[in-house]
Formats: sequence, C-alpha cells, structure tokens
Amino acid sequence: MTHTEIEISAELVRDLLRDQHPDLADHPVTLGARGWDNQLWRLGDDLAVRLPWATQSADALLRKEHAWLPALAPRLPLPVPVPQRLGEPSERFPHPWIVTTWVPGTPADHAPATRGAEAADTLAAFLTALHQPAPDGAPAGRGRGGPPADHAGYFAEWLAATTELGLVPDPDAVRAVWDDAAAAPDWDGPAVWLHGDLHPANVLTSDGTFSGVIDFGDLFAGDPAWDLAAAWILLPDGAADRFHDAYRPDAATLRRARGIAVLRAFAGIHVGDAGDHGRPGGKPTWGPPAHASLRRLTETARCRGIPPTGGSGGVPHR
Repeated sequence: MTHTEIEISAELVRDLLRDQHPDLADHPVTLGARGWDNQLWRLGDDLAVRLPWATQSADALLRKEHAWLPALAPRLPLPVPVPQRLGEPSERFPHPWIVTTWVPGTPADHAPATRGAEAADTLAAFLTALHQPAPDGAPAGRGRGGPPADHAGYFAEWLAATTELGLVPDPDAVRAVWDDAAAAPDWDGPAVWLHGDLHPANVLTSDGTFSGVIDFGDLFAGDPAWDLAAAWILLPDGAADRFHDAYRPDAATLRRARGIAVLRAFAGIHVGDAGDHGRPGGKPTWGPPAHASLRRLTETARCRGIPPTGGSGGVPHR
C-alpha cells in the first residue's frame, strides 16, 4: 500500500479539470468517497472524478476501465460508472485519472439488500448480461479467474489466521466447502467478462435491492464462478437458491463459486475484523457480510451434504 504524496482536494480536482478538461471545471466538486484504490469526487450532479491514491496498481486499473467499460456498459441492466474523459499524468498529479458518470445509491456494506427475491433476480440479470465471451486481448485477472485450487496456499493461510483469532466458528465446515470446490472440474467454456471484485462496497442498493455496480478496475476475462461467489456475500438469507435458479450455473461452477466465496469472506474478515481498518478502504462494515457469507456457505453444505451436489441448476450457462 502507498498513499500518494500529493493531498487530493477539491481545489486540486478543479485545477486538473481546468488544465485538461476546462469545459467541466466550473461544475461543483465535493468529496464522494475514499476507496481502496481511488478517491471519488462528485462533479456536479451527474459526473464523478476518480483519482488513484493508495495502491501501486491503481493507475493501470483506471486505464483498463477507461478502455473497456464504455463498450460493455450499454448491455448491462444496472447503472455503472461509464468513463467519459481520461486525464493524463502531469506536474500537478503524477497519475492518470478519469471522469465517469455518477451512479446513485448506498454501498451494500452500509445498506444490505433486504428484498431477497428482487435482489436475487437483479443480480442474476446483471451477471447474465455481463458474462458473455470476452474478445481476444481482454485483460487477465491478476491471479484471479482460474481454478480455486490455484489459491490453496491463501486459503490455508487465511483459515489458520482467522481460526487463531477466533473469527471462524466452524473451521472444519469451512474446509469441507473449500475442499469440494478445489476438487470440482475446471471451467471448460469460453473466458467470459467478469467484474472481478463484487464485494458489498462495490454494489449499490436502493429500496432494499441492488441499484448499481461500481469500480470495474478489476474487469477481466475468466471463469464465471469468480463473480457467482457474490451471491453468498451480497444476498440476504434464503435468496441464493433463487439467484441460482435464475442464472442456472452448472454443478461444477457452483461448487467452484462456493470456494471462491470462502476466499472473499476471509478477505472481508481480514479487513473488517482482523486489525486492517487503517488501510485505505478498510472498514468495520466489511466484517458482518463476510461472516454472514461463511455462515450461509457452511449451512448450505451441511443441509446438502459434503461434498455439495450442485443444487438447483445443472444446466450450463453460456
């Protein structure tokens, strides 16, 4: 992690706009959020400026988002922050930055979805629209997008750490979910477009259901299980089966998705409960949905038996 040495302020954002996009410089500028990779500043009512501030990879992620998301956004059934302008590094600010559309809503780590059926259907529709075969040259996943078994070392490390801290009530049940996912057949379909980072802080809600998806910096092509894992961390109790009925993953993909959901839950617990609050974007609000995800995963496994059978689908999704 590395914070930019330049303090990002409304004055700096206005100066950058005057230098490179002067037609936007007179719009009101107010702080929107300080996230994991970027700061977000609202620009008037309909736009936002995103500037890297905390991670070394943020520059490349913004450029990737600017290059690919405008072509994907029109087919998506939820609002997303569509890049409108690109700002280049300069003496004022040594990183690229982008102007995007503003997506209203409240992050799901602050306002979880409560209308389970509507949220499940909305998430399934969004991912069905997104998960289309990606073209040659689509970005890779920075270690994500492949079989869960590739991440066995991370799983073992995180399970040991969270268990030692008393943050996982039933480590054996969690390991059973993981072992079944790691043993599932690999994805043999085309690499499809993936959001890549569907945790509660990157999904917005309104009136109890999902209203937008933000932060496509991790956009890549790979196994859809990496996005399907979001069902256990985003949806309220009892809604995952409805999501699976709507999306219809094959049994092996569902098994892999459970294992990836375990990894995502560990990451949320690490940020929310294990002393990582000081990192940019790290918040206590990430802990509760992560714990709920582990509980749902282990309860589902116990109800269906270990290894899981794959549940309600069985029809491959393409």
